[in-house]
Amino acid sequence: MTVRLKPGQTIGILGGGQLGRMMAVAAKHMGYRIAVLDPKPDCPCAQVADYHIEAAYDDLEAAEQLNKVSDVITYEFENVDLNVANMLEKTGKLPQGSLPLEVTQNRQKEKQIAVESGLNVPEYEIVQTFDQVETAIQTIGYPAIIKTITGGYDGKGQMKLKNEGGLSEVETFIAPDSTYIIEAFIPFEQEISVVFTRSQTGDITYFPIAENTHHNQILHQTQIPAAITEKVENQAKEAAKTLAEHLQVVGTFTVELFVKDDQVYVNEMAPRPHNSGHYTIEACNVSQFEQHIRAICGLPLLKIQSFPAAVMINILGKHQEELFAKLPQLHDFHLHDYGKEEARPARKMGHITMIGESLEEIFQRIEENQLPTW
Repeated sequence: MTVRLKPGQTIGILGGGQLGRMMAVAAKHMGYRIAVLDPKPDCPCAQVADYHIEAAYDDLEAAEQLNKVSDVITYEFENVDLNVANMLEKTGKLPQGSLPLEVTQNRQKEKQIAVESGLNVPEYEIVQTFDQVETAIQTIGYPAIIKTITGGYDGKGQMKLKNEGGLSEVETFIAPDSTYIIEAFIPFEQEISVVFTRSQTGDITYFPIAENTHHNQILHQTQIPAAITEKVENQAKEAAKTLAEHLQVVGTFTVELFVKDDQVYVNEMAPRPHNSGHYTIEACNVSQFEQHIRAICGLPLLKIQSFPAAVMINILGKHQEELFAKLPQLHDFHLHDYGKEEARPARKMGHITMIGESLEEIFQRIEENQLPTW
């Protein structure tokens, strides 16, 4: 069943973070009303929403309340309670469905889907005990990454095993009755992401492939165009399309990949707009958020056009005070502040985007503006 909304109807959002806020802003421009379910009283999305249901994500009564006031419902992050998603899917108001959530909430299922789809992934093993870790590392070798199966983001819930000496730290990292994934560390040349949108009828549009730089497992910078070959670009888009059709994606979705020796390896997926797609707000004729709203509301997707180059830089809590002090001296940039109350050092508080004719020109402007460094 295709969901179609007219301006004036209400979009419900599960999750009230910055992604929900940016979805809401895009939807507001198109004439929609917004309801959000989030436990925090002054969450970023609630600041621009029409209705705020202040409740836990697994509160079925609150989810039913969101269902009553909404004509269609979406989610802004993958840690939405699966029981709530299943319940809303049965009402016919969740065009994204619960399958992409179920898969992206679980790193083991992510890897299995990629392998079933015939895509490259880093070699991996699933472990629950320290003895299994020792056995797995004999097969995978060093360096390797151990991650929790569920939860974890921005480097949380994972650690790198550089050599045998790191095994002692693993004993304190793993918890009883928990499951982990150990992955071979790919000595990649680049990290890229494919942000795309798939409509309810199966049409797909791709935003320019982004090249990402991480510091301490947190995305620092995204730039387009990515310095990749046409072969890698085609592989990346084909991998995204394969996963989109396997999962029957609706809306904006992101696939993060490693590039090594002109081959791509699927790293992780996100069933919603992504930090590495924020550049699309200024650098493209349609943002990842507007395209997402169009998809879930049953509107045709727009053909994507973009500026020749763009760079997006995340602002963490530790940068915010220095950046705000320098605002009157900064030139030729777009500032996004997420409206978060507490500026913890490694918390994403906003981002800056610069657009231009070339990356060289943009990097020169970044240097001239002396933006806060990581």
